[in-house]
Amino acid sequence: MATLSDIALAAAINILSAFIFFVAFAILRLQPFNDRVYFPKWYLKGLRTDPVHGGTLMRKFVNLDWKSYVRFLNWMPAAIRMPELELIDHAGLDSVVYLRIYLIGLKIFVPIAFLAWAVLVPVNWTSDGLANSKLKNLTSSDIDRISISNVQSGSQRFWAHIVIAYAFTFLTCFVLLKEYEKVAAMRLHFLASEKRRADQFTVLVRNIPPDPDESVGELVEHFFLVNHPDTYLTHQVVYNANTLAKLVKKKKKLQNWLVYYQNKLERTSQRPEIKTGFLGLCGAKVDAIDHHNAEIDRLSKEIALERDKVTNDPKSTMPAAFVSFKSRWGAAVCAQTQQTRNPTSWLTEWAPEPRDVYWSNLAIPYVSLTIRRLIMAVAFFFLTFFFMIPIAFVQTLASLDGIRKSAPWLEPIISVPFIKSFIQGFLPGIALKLFLIFLPTILMIMAKFEGFGSISSLERRAAARYYIFNFVNIFLGNLLTGTAFQQLDTFLHQSANEYPITIGTAIPLKASFFISYIMVDGWAGIAAEVLMLKPLIIYHLKNFFLVKTEKDREEAMDAGSIGFNTGEPRIQLYFLLGLVYAPVTPTVLPFIIVFFGLAYVVFRHQIINVYNQEYESGAAFWPDVHVRIVIALIISQIVLMGLLTTKKAAQSTPFLIALPILTIWFHRYCKGRFESAFVKYPLQACLNCFHAMMKDTLERATEPNLNLKAYLQNAYVHPVFKASLDEDDDEDGDSQKWETESVPVPTKRQSRRGTPVPSKISVSGASSPSLPERQSRRSTPVPSKISVSGASSPSLPDSSFRSPPEP
Repeated sequence: MATLSDIALAAAINILSAFIFFVAFAILRLQPFNDRVYFPKWYLKGLRTDPVHGGTLMRKFVNLDWKSYVRFLNWMPAAIRMPELELIDHAGLDSVVYLRIYLIGLKIFVPIAFLAWAVLVPVNWTSDGLANSKLKNLTSSDIDRISISNVQSGSQRFWAHIVIAYAFTFLTCFVLLKEYEKVAAMRLHFLASEKRRADQFTVLVRNIPPDPDESVGELVEHFFLVNHPDTYLTHQVVYNANTLAKLVKKKKKLQNWLVYYQNKLERTSQRPEIKTGFLGLCGAKVDAIDHHNAEIDRLSKEIALERDKVTNDPKSTMPAAFVSFKSRWGAAVCAQTQQTRNPTSWLTEWAPEPRDVYWSNLAIPYVSLTIRRLIMAVAFFFLTFFFMIPIAFVQTLASLDGIRKSAPWLEPIISVPFIKSFIQGFLPGIALKLFLIFLPTILMIMAKFEGFGSISSLERRAAARYYIFNFVNIFLGNLLTGTAFQQLDTFLHQSANEYPITIGTAIPLKASFFISYIMVDGWAGIAAEVLMLKPLIIYHLKNFFLVKTEKDREEAMDAGSIGFNTGEPRIQLYFLLGLVYAPVTPTVLPFIIVFFGLAYVVFRHQIINVYNQEYESGAAFWPDVHVRIVIALIISQIVLMGLLTTKKAAQSTPFLIALPILTIWFHRYCKGRFESAFVKYPLQACLNCFHAMMKDTLERATEPNLNLKAYLQNAYVHPVFKASLDEDDDEDGDSQKWETESVPVPTKRQSRRGTPVPSKISVSGASSPSLPERQSRRSTPVPSKISVSGASSPSLPDSSFRSPPEP
């Protein structure tokens, strides 16, 4: 059992590690040859150039200004100095709202720590529950004497914990309410002031039913010209270009190797040779440059053939398309309404922004998504619960008793006080951290297998599962397995009716492990984040071997991104630990506060100078953040109720039952009041609708000659086709204006079977054309005669929407 001295020693080690990381970062960031590693965002924006130092050759690589080294921590105030509005313009709303999660941690836990140390610590410290405990075999430490474990069973002092639990709940709910309100206002303002983006006008249509007479593109155009005649603008079908993408990626890799060998030839004046066998270890020797030129030529021909196959083979066209509209309102109508009587066909949803699209998964048939997600749900269940076995094993080996049993010859070494303190206060956290290093990659692979069509949805699914995994394995797993292993002798030598007392007393005793984990993961881990050792090494390797042009140097920079799928679940674990242990073991709180403060400064610096966000969702992830903090609060209330029950305080426990009920009501209140603001231009939210229509009207008034079709035409073309599209000519003159008038809808369909029936009521902002009820067998469906305004729309001749006659 770790003592206060062990924790103090572990804290000193972690503080020293963090200080070393900060000093190393301060030195490396000042060197001219590392400038693109630590400030890549400014280079990508074109606002920074390579530092030029006149004089000797050494000045081009080493900063010889000694004054800059004295101010080695000046990056911290510089990171905090940028105003929030300027930071939104610089990095986007997603990054700014992500930083606010750390601010919430400070706003919650600083007051909570003050109350806990002012009220609960004196109450716990002056009790003598552990000294008078009948469980003689129960181990305890100095930390446990200021926890709830030290309060005698049945004591009236538990009323202090109940009152403080109410204070903690109300304080947490108040902070969450204000933050939800603030973030919702920031999102609405961001959307209202945001520049034009393709995803504001576009929906993703999936599960398009097959038609024997029309291609997917013709079917989509026909369907939307009939059912959305006033707002439909253009569309882009989805191709299965995964094989083509792999070939392009392979060609890019060969081109990088070709550049490397060409650079090597320039340096050594000798033509390099390679072996063509497995991994270049065997086979015949050939000229490396000639070999790669030949391979690139071969791949170029394969790419051309595959591109032609993808664009001309109907089997390569998926039953999905990106459909763009003339207005944001028209896109909102389509995205949030059922298109046909069959609820499983013509499914529409908001399209992710083009850089957020995960193209590989769009080729997955929609009907297989449910099966894929069921398979991954079962796989995640087994991954979560079977992972507890190796975690418990590793945690056992990382303890003194485990080392004595597995390696008794180390007894003289681990008996040294310094080594003993290191093992008890530092090693368990390191072992757990290393054991989980590959987990985020596994969860992301599982999310990709499920078929989500955007990077943001992949990260949110991976984040949700990472949160569940952390709760089950890191929190519950370490809590329960630790209790079972450490108190095994006690369980074997006591009666069954004393089991609840032992469990209730032993739960706070695991606080020392979580303190160790917070210091390793939260302190040293965050300090290592700013050092960016991996990107530093990779950049210099690429810069030395591959970089030949300025464009190559920009591609060598690895700006990275926040990593919502890994960062947010880690934050939520600290919220859970802080809220659970605040009324139980207040010793945990200072360590959590240090984490939130340090992480806020570090990630603010990274967002300003390093991270280049892959997409912008307008803080759409905030409802998930809110609900997970609420869940952590409810878990803390349930844990406290269980503890008080085992401590024979049953007469006071009923007063805590109201807390989960009030918290759930609070969550429902926030959900009903704010969540609609996090749905893009929803029809249910009048304010957002007003923003959508206002932006459409303002845009048409200020830019009457806007060629929206040309803007949206190629926005959702697969990246492997964009290179060839850039070489094409501009759009013809007939696409330079909007199609505001009704046009005939050509169709190749031989019968009306399978033709979608349009709605009897048009929700479009403009009046829709109507047709007589009678149609020939080969004509298209009849549009509505009624608009939302209630006015009848003008009729058109019956021939306006009929199929052309057979030749």
